[in-house]
Amino acid sequence: MLEYAPRGLVGALTPQANTTVEPEFAILWPPGYAVLNARITSPATSLMQRMRDYWPGTDSYLDQFGVAPLSAVAYCCTGASYVAGKDAEDALVKRVEAERGYPLIMSALAVTDALRALGAVTIGLVSPYPDDLTAASIGYWESRGFTVQDCVKAVGEEGAFHPIYSLTGDSARNAMAPLREKPLDAPALGVPALDAPALDAIVLLGTGMPTLAPIADVAGKSGPPVISCMLCLAWRTKVAVDGEAPSAENLAPWLAGEGWADRLTQLSAY
Repeated sequence: MLEYAPRGLVGALTPQANTTVEPEFAILWPPGYAVLNARITSPATSLMQRMRDYWPGTDSYLDQFGVAPLSAVAYCCTGASYVAGKDAEDALVKRVEAERGYPLIMSALAVTDALRALGAVTIGLVSPYPDDLTAASIGYWESRGFTVQDCVKAVGEEGAFHPIYSLTGDSARNAMAPLREKPLDAPALGVPALDAPALDAIVLLGTGMPTLAPIADVAGKSGPPVISCMLCLAWRTKVAVDGEAPSAENLAPWLAGEGWADRLTQLSAY
């Protein structure tokens, strides 16, 4: 047992300039778990090219953890899964677990597991991505068996240091508002607006867009449940460390903000 990780030590693979993963993990994780972070890197200036570059380097990123007794590793980049596709993603997860002896929890697969636990089929997306990566994202979710009814773009301050990592909770909050007020009057990003049915869930995409405050805002309120890649990744990694299968029962406290919402409130006081 480790002094500061009596319930489990988790590795996190985080994109090089991402400013959100570590702070949101610090808020989300309950006491007893500790996280070691390693950065995944690419020299490319194009976002799509970075997503392509990240995938082949997975083993070298995992090597950064050395002999640390990891219970699981969380892959904190969703876009790489969109570009690689579900078959390559499934193969990577299977190979890493076989070779390294711990589960590799992909953020996109964590969202998939959460949606399935909720029984969600028809979903709405809030995307912080440029259009090409958004389109790849829609294709990925459809390949996993979901129907993307609508997708809206989260926008931030023009000229900010990064188009995704500079977004705020308000960016996600404002973008998801029309999705919680279905039906929409018009489609967004070329996704047809449907007369019915209502959304089963709303997914706030990406590990770089802050999402916890908007989720806490709607916890316990009527309307489709709102999840994000980071929330799902923390939940799915924890249940893996605890040896549990993902379920609606162990997801429910996370959606309700149990524990983490109080930590978020304490942080916002600053």
